[in-house]
Amino acid sequence: MNDSKAYPIITIVASSLYALMYYYDKNYALINSKTQFLFLVSLYIILPLLTYFILDFLFKHFYPKENIRRFLLPVINLVCFFAFIVVSVYGFQKVKLVLSLVLGVCLGILFAKYIKKIVVIQFILAFLVLPKLIPDIYREVVYSKQWMEQPDTIEKVVFKKRPNIYVIQPDGYASFSTFKDSIYNYDNSEFEVFLKTKGFKTYDDYRSNYYSTLSTNSSMFSMKHHYYGNTTLGINPRHNRRNEIVESNPVLRILKHNNYKTFLMLQVPYLLSNRPNIDFDYCNFSLDEVSYISRGFSKQKELIEDTKAAIIENKYTSNFFFIESMLPSHITTEYKASSSAEKERVKYLEQVGQANEWLMELVNFITEKDPNGLIIIAADHGGFVGFNYTIESKTKVTDPILINSMFSSILAIKWPNNTRPNFDSEIKTSVNLFRVLFSHLSEDESYLDNLQDNKSYIIIRKGAPTGIYEYIDESGLAVFNKIE
Repeated sequence: MNDSKAYPIITIVASSLYALMYYYDKNYALINSKTQFLFLVSLYIILPLLTYFILDFLFKHFYPKENIRRFLLPVINLVCFFAFIVVSVYGFQKVKLVLSLVLGVCLGILFAKYIKKIVVIQFILAFLVLPKLIPDIYREVVYSKQWMEQPDTIEKVVFKKRPNIYVIQPDGYASFSTFKDSIYNYDNSEFEVFLKTKGFKTYDDYRSNYYSTLSTNSSMFSMKHHYYGNTTLGINPRHNRRNEIVESNPVLRILKHNNYKTFLMLQVPYLLSNRPNIDFDYCNFSLDEVSYISRGFSKQKELIEDTKAAIIENKYTSNFFFIESMLPSHITTEYKASSSAEKERVKYLEQVGQANEWLMELVNFITEKDPNGLIIIAADHGGFVGFNYTIESKTKVTDPILINSMFSSILAIKWPNNTRPNFDSEIKTSVNLFRVLFSHLSEDESYLDNLQDNKSYIIIRKGAPTGIYEYIDESGLAVFNKIE
């Protein structure tokens, strides 16, 4: 046991390294910032080391009995080992943390003489995780934004029309035509009529190119396809997506080039969970309000009230608002024994009703305060109704109605003075939304020469070789073509 005291740093690092690497493996896209790395290393490594050295100092000076002190390092090792596994898997759940503390103390005393073997096992566990982390680390090192580069000079476009622009994104809101199909089977005509009375045009065939919030928005704000980051080291659907949405991107640069003030209005800080730089001029969340290990749903704000206040306080500038609501969301993400496709459908449709109320209140306010504003209601993907849970969509399906349920998205636009462009039919998918919009505002149709393919893509992991597949082609038909 005396030998182990010569290596307290190694013993303490071993206790936390597996949990730290496991947490990175499972949550890399949520915690890939430098500040989070420093925080997590401090939490998992530095804090246990300080705890050990402080307690060791206190024992030496105030309770120097060797028969007690010899348990200190094994107890701290196993307490940290179990406690940080709890943190990595469940978060800071008090009951589980207390149980891990008790377990660590008991096993630390019981197996004190085996601490060297325990340390070896802990390092083996950590190194078993390392190969899974290597692709993420490699992608982080070699990551390039080259795919976001535009094929023309659109980033230098000059607007001739300068309305305030409001892009409202209700998460997972399907198109009006989809609500009428055999899976959704929902009468949403009241809200559809409301939008038409407010001067909106609805685009029933609009859909997303990708099946998640992050993958859709990163493509939309880049006006380019990323194909889920398909690389030689595997598919990476979420890598750096948040950074591409809220940090500098082609859309934000174009708006700033035209002296627009940009606003990011969020209900929850989901887009900020990996603490990216926020290049919007204003966001109703600050990074100080975002936990270092949050998934982005632990804090919620009154989105309508925040948006109303921002509109009122910025009357004399040209403004762009990106307003993201978590309503109506989509069916449950993961498998639940108690859930079923029908139960999830009912729950989703209840949330559609709530989303309609929220949208009507916001639209009424904007149209009252800014009658000539350009208002775009565009969802990020469909509601996945018909599936039992969204991850089920990673298994190959051939039913066109189910495929449509993933991608079909609401698009309704109130063009200022009811003067929509004669090329608005080009808005078929989210990747081309801003390019068409900027062509209209600049009165320059030449930018339409570089529209992206209106295809929708999915990641398949079951029922076919793992890969990225084209699920809907340019004409809107269901297909199944692997992207190499």
